[in-house]
Formats: sequence, structure tokens, C-alpha cells
Amino acid sequence: MTGEPLRVMQSFRAPRATTNPYITMLDDALADDPTIQHRRFSWAGALFGRYDVFHWHWPEGKLHGTTWWKSAGKYALTALLSLRHRLSRRIAVVRTVHNVELPDDNTARTWLLRRIDAQTDHRIVLNTTTRLPAGTPHTLILHGHYRDWYAPQLHRDRVPGRLGTFGGVRRYKSVDALVAAYADAVSIEPDLTLSIGGRPSTPELGDDLRRRTADLAGVRLQLTFLSDAELVELATTSELVVLAYRFMHNSGSVLAALSLDRPVLVPRNEVNESLAREVGRDWVLMYDGELDGQALVSAWRSASRLRPGDRPDLSLREWGDAGTAHADAYRAALANKRPLEAAARPAEVLA
Repeated sequence: MTGEPLRVMQSFRAPRATTNPYITMLDDALADDPTIQHRRFSWAGALFGRYDVFHWHWPEGKLHGTTWWKSAGKYALTALLSLRHRLSRRIAVVRTVHNVELPDDNTARTWLLRRIDAQTDHRIVLNTTTRLPAGTPHTLILHGHYRDWYAPQLHRDRVPGRLGTFGGVRRYKSVDALVAAYADAVSIEPDLTLSIGGRPSTPELGDDLRRRTADLAGVRLQLTFLSDAELVELATTSELVVLAYRFMHNSGSVLAALSLDRPVLVPRNEVNESLAREVGRDWVLMYDGELDGQALVSAWRSASRLRPGDRPDLSLREWGDAGTAHADAYRAALANKRPLEAAARPAEVLA
């Protein structure tokens, strides 16, 4: 089937309203590329369908159901899919390295995730600092911005003194550390306020956050999943978006804030240093060690000096070429999987 588009199956289904915008925008970009036949995930298609490339995003998401028996069933199906990929000499496996470490999970799930990782023929990294073993086939495709995605929403004016944070509330995101730093910061700048938006990963985490903020003035909690309109309102009314994560590698929340022309305060690491050089150091402010009130106030003072209309430089993160870049990565993966075919027909698209 020389010259026909590559058949590429993604690990994600048709996007919904609550789907990560990165996936939705990637879905659109892939659908627009004429050199690939873009297929969304289904168990029947993945296990029995014909495709040339399978592209994993967050494979751990395939291992969990709403009940123990659904989780067991999904584990069995994922194991069968992994077995199909291991036995196939024609299906290339691509994985986007969204996270550098495997998630904490039980022994069986961790074993299967390691097996999936070992079967990967080609990796896509989203930033220049992702570390891979020497000689690992990979392609760099920078995480795209969200400017077009949020353009339909109402962008509001900054509220003087407003700090904001958004995204799913999880322990590694250290919202508790932000609250403690805010409590110190208002003793220095009493006019500061704080908006926190996002759904807690557990009810206990939400209850703990309510207790921590009960006696703090100026704190607004919105502990639910934020719609696009709600996220844009929270971010654009903030003079500074604070993301006090214990570990940060590929953060969609950072890019969301920058796409809405709001500076971010993040922990200092190699990834964020690189991002600051790329988009402008006035937009990516960093702290060392644990976040404290003085660091929070200092970053807010810097952020408040930005003028209305100033924008970070996101020119390297346009979505226009994302489909083409992924298609090139798929062809490279397939050439690695089928080297004899690639050598025989180097100018042709393998199918």
C-alpha cells in the first residue's frame, strides 16, 4: 500500500469537554495531516485492528477503573495490548514522555508500565531538558501554547494584589506550602489576596485545604473542576499565578498561565530555567528551596510591574506544525521497526 497514509492509533479516545486541552489540540493537528490516518482509541481497534503505529500518552490511565473489577479488566486488556505490540514485527510503538518518573502504584501495574516503556520504539519529548538514555530514538516537539484555545473566553483585567493557582489539587502540587507562604506574605503586604481553583484528588485533601484557609483573610476557594471560562477568569484576574509544585517537568498549567499573558512563580529547576530563557525572564519567576512569604511578595512585586498588553514570547510553541512533526516521528519509529522496508523504499511512506 505504498504511498498511502500511515495508520496511527492514539491511546486517547475522542476528546470531551473535560479532556486535557493539549490532547484536544493534538487531536485536531493530527486530523489535519494528510500523511497519516488518525485513529482514536478503542479496545477493539487497539487489540484487533490494523495500524502501523500506536502512540501512548499516560499509559497508567488505562489501568484504573471506577471499581476493582473494572480496574482488573482494564489491566488485563492493557496486558493483552502490550503482548500484541511485543509480538508484532510491524507495529511501531511511540510514547510521549509527559512525565519522567513512573507513577506510584502497585507492583503489578508498575511491572506492566515498565514493560510498555521497554517496548517503545520512539519517544517524543516536550522540552529540551528531558533526560533519556544515550542512543534512545526520540523527537523534540515543544508543548504547544493555549492562546487559540482560550481565545473565545472573556479575558479580565488584573486585580491588584491578586495571586492565583489552578489545576487539580494534588499533594505533589504543594498547595499547602502556598497557603503557608501566603499567610506569611499578608503580614508583609496586607492587601494581597489568593484564589485557589481545582478539584482535589481526594475529599480529605479538600477538607485539609479548607481547614488551613479558614482563618485566612482574602482566600477564595473553588474546589471543583474549572471550566475554561472559570480558569480564564481566575488566571486573568491574577497579577501572578503561583505553582508551588514539589516536582515540575511538563506543566500544562504553566503554559496556560503564560498563554493568558500572566507571569508565573515556579520552583527553580532546569526545565523552568530553560523556559524563562525562551519566553522572557519577567514571565517565569523562580524561587529556591521551599516557597516562603518573602519570595511570594518579591515575585508579586516583580509581576505587578508588567504593563497591560505585555506578552511572553511563545513563538516556538505554535500548533501549526505539530501534526507534521508528529507524522515525521511516526515515520522514524516505523523505520526503526521495519528497517528492511525503510532501506528498500527510503522515499516512500510505509503503510
